[in-house]
Amino acid sequence: MPDIILLLQSSPTTLIIFVLLIGLMVGSFLNVVIHRLPIMMERGWKQEYQSYFHPEQAEALTPYNLVKPDSECPKCGHKIRAWENIPLLSWLLLGGKCSQCKTPISARYPLVELLTGLLSGWMAWHLGFGWPLLAALFFTWLLVAMTFIDLDKMLLPDQLTLALLWLGLFASTQSLFVSPADAIIGAIAGYLSLWSVYWGFKLLTGKEGMGYGDFKLLAALGAWLGWQYLPMVILASSFVGAIIGLLMLSIQGKDKGQAIPFGPYLAIAGWLTFLYGEPVADYYWHWILS
Repeated sequence: MPDIILLLQSSPTTLIIFVLLIGLMVGSFLNVVIHRLPIMMERGWKQEYQSYFHPEQAEALTPYNLVKPDSECPKCGHKIRAWENIPLLSWLLLGGKCSQCKTPISARYPLVELLTGLLSGWMAWHLGFGWPLLAALFFTWLLVAMTFIDLDKMLLPDQLTLALLWLGLFASTQSLFVSPADAIIGAIAGYLSLWSVYWGFKLLTGKEGMGYGDFKLLAALGAWLGWQYLPMVILASSFVGAIIGLLMLSIQGKDKGQAIPFGPYLAIAGWLTFLYGEPVADYYWHWILS
């Protein structure tokens, strides 16, 4: 093991390839999280409701978590074997179809794996070997999971947003990216900024403009980035969200009143700000003052 660590420290190329491969494997696990976590939450809510209001009707549910039951084809029930679960490669070898019933397998599964691998490798290239890289990888993986869950379900689970928040605050105790004071103020300011927008919009229109999960996600980003970069995240996510929203309305013909998840745009803006916020801010102030 020490030899491996020395190799990763001394060879940036080896580090990037190693982290990219780890990212592919984590991406495979994130596919499970993206699919199963909302179902686990729904089952938990139903079970709590039954236990509280109708305890006589409560039934013991079969185990359903991130480990059990084993992955299987939703069409024919074929159990996914180990060789069929190799990130990216298995989907290509199977031709994007179940090995038994030939039902197409969504291309999103390998795309999530590939995206997670590439973003992980990008982090390794940007940060190099060290504890900041390890923390940044968890930052990236949680954002990927939240992005796709929000796209699917319009939901940002507390299990992920709060985990990201606490990890950011813990990282600040070691001053990996920001100081503890900046992280704490960032978390508070991140939550309150969108909370204020939410209530202002609701008082003016009587409608809810966003969910509480968005508040928690921005609070978590504030803990990782510090309060100084929150305006950049909000502006970038709003700009990207507006552009994509207009494209969806024009291309897909979506109803103007249809809700659009804001979490993915926060995640994209937060991830890019994490990497490039400082040079962008420096360029901006140089341009303003020149």
